[in-house]
Amino acid sequence: MTISHAEDLGRARTAADFAAVIALLDTDLNNAIARKHELEKAKGRAMFGDGDLAATRTALAEANAVVALLEKSRETANKRRAAAQSEACVDIAALADGIRANAASLDERWRMAQWLIEQLRQQLFDADALRRAVATANSQFDAAGVADLKINLTAIRRAAIAGRRAAAPARLSAAAIQADKMLLSLLSPGGALDPRPALGAPVGGITGRFSLRARGRG
Repeated sequence: MTISHAEDLGRARTAADFAAVIALLDTDLNNAIARKHELEKAKGRAMFGDGDLAATRTALAEANAVVALLEKSRETANKRRAAAQSEACVDIAALADGIRANAASLDERWRMAQWLIEQLRQQLFDADALRRAVATANSQFDAAGVADLKINLTAIRRAAIAGRRAAAPARLSAAAIQADKMLLSLLSPGGALDPRPALGAPVGGITGRFSLRARGRG
């Protein structure tokens, strides 16, 4: 095994890392085994006087040592790869458990969101019925010449929805951003629930600022 392979094996952490090192070791091992077989043949020829027997024996011993080292390194790499795969399986299992818990929590959040939206719809239905009742009364006050008794629906609505707003998270999906904008539009001046007041509607507090003139005309 070369120094480079030893360094690669030392740096390897994942099963994929070890697989890459094992592939390199396999190449070196195949080459070393081929070299060993050539030297074994050369040794046989040298024993019959064709070549330097001592030098061939020395080279063969070195080749055997290289093969043994590479085989041991490959065995070590295989064991470490198996351990890394086992750790990865444990990590995946833990991840799966965490994701299942998140999914259960997500289901609970969606169910709560659905319940809250239905509650919101019911409140909006009730508020709309009350708004229409007050608007009808305002029309009757106008007809009776007592406009100072009219109720400023816009002022009531804006005062009621002027509370604090929750800060949106820094990381929010595009869909969640769009939904958040839609919800905020229900609470924003000029939004879906805050149309421009009708012409002649009271614009001050609860009653109109023209109420004294209306009474004077009465």
